[in-house]
Amino acid sequence: MSAAINFFVGYLAAFIGLIPPGLLNMTAAKIGVKQGRKPALIFSLGVLLVVCIQTAVGLLFARYLERHPEVVDLLQKVALGIFLALTFYFFVLAKDSRREIPKGVKRSKANRFLYGVLLSTLNLLPIPYWVYISISFSAFGWFFFDPLIIGWAILGSGLGTFSMLLLYIYFFRRRLPIGTFGFNVNYLLGAITALISIITVIRVWQRL
Repeated sequence: MSAAINFFVGYLAAFIGLIPPGLLNMTAAKIGVKQGRKPALIFSLGVLLVVCIQTAVGLLFARYLERHPEVVDLLQKVALGIFLALTFYFFVLAKDSRREIPKGVKRSKANRFLYGVLLSTLNLLPIPYWVYISISFSAFGWFFFDPLIIGWAILGSGLGTFSMLLLYIYFFRRRLPIGTFGFNVNYLLGAITALISIITVIRVWQRL
């Protein structure tokens, strides 16, 4: 029963956490529209791998971070620098996503997978997110840190993330013609990272 609860919490928390348009789900949708379903799925598998690792790290250090809030402050400051850099990239350096992909250009499956790994690695928010989720649910008896069953929460987190990415991929492919985006999605991604940066600045400022 405890394993089932951990799996359900892991799946539901990851699934709900990706409902709002964000960096990872919008990138998966972009790849699905411009390059096809299979590259988007490969990208999502890269994201899934890193999310599982980040979930494990967050759960393993949940108790420690609860007693040392200064570590959370450090993670937020590091995340702020990363999101500011991503905002600059999407607004200034990234190519216009509305341009057609030339026919005959083959995309490497490994590159799509590694891109998912890299982009997910840059997103440090799942670690403090899972610290908060696990400690909060544990206080109500709805989460268990038993080493024998904590893996079920990690598995649930990975599958919940993958499920929401699939929904984004299939939704955008049904709504938009293959190979085209009606707007420059990099601007949307830049706006998202800018918003996250602002929220992080506010949180850091409140802790000062």
